[in-house]
Amino acid sequence: MIEVRMLGRGGQGAYSSAEMLAAALVKEGKYATCFPMFGGERRGAPVNVFLRFDDKPIRLRSQIYYPDCCIVTDPLLARTPDALKGLKPGGIVVMNLPDMPKEKPHENTEVLATVDATGIALEEIGRPITNTVLIGALLYTTGWAELDTILEVFKNSFSERLLKSNIRCAQRGFEETKVKRFGGD
Repeated sequence: MIEVRMLGRGGQGAYSSAEMLAAALVKEGKYATCFPMFGGERRGAPVNVFLRFDDKPIRLRSQIYYPDCCIVTDPLLARTPDALKGLKPGGIVVMNLPDMPKEKPHENTEVLATVDATGIALEEIGRPITNTVLIGALLYTTGWAELDTILEVFKNSFSERLLKSNIRCAQRGFEETKVKRFGGD
């Protein structure tokens, strides 16, 4: 089972992106579950979203404390001590950062992917809603689902007005992501 924890802010689409990823994974024959953890916070408050997927049914419904992958949707959240808490050894980190950090963001990071998701979202959508850019970055980095599958899922998730710009966001996330692999040190 692969477990993914996404740290975002209310209004950035973290939960929507997890739902779309889960739908794409199911469309490709996997089992997937996702759910958010947030209270009655206002727009902009930190939100955790959890996604699990596997080749067999998933019965586990708890929060994810030890993720295989962490996605950080906001550059300011990347600086918080809990952003990558519990990342398993060999972990994958996908971050909304314009530049690649010089050092590992967490000792267990094996693969680090960065993309200027905010910049892309502002250019394509006109708002800093980074979720579909980061979906493209995640798929480029991991290959867990095909980009074409998620773009097909978008057709059920976005109005015609937003569909084309979100497709461009995901494609640019896929194409513009920088990946750094760290040895097993």
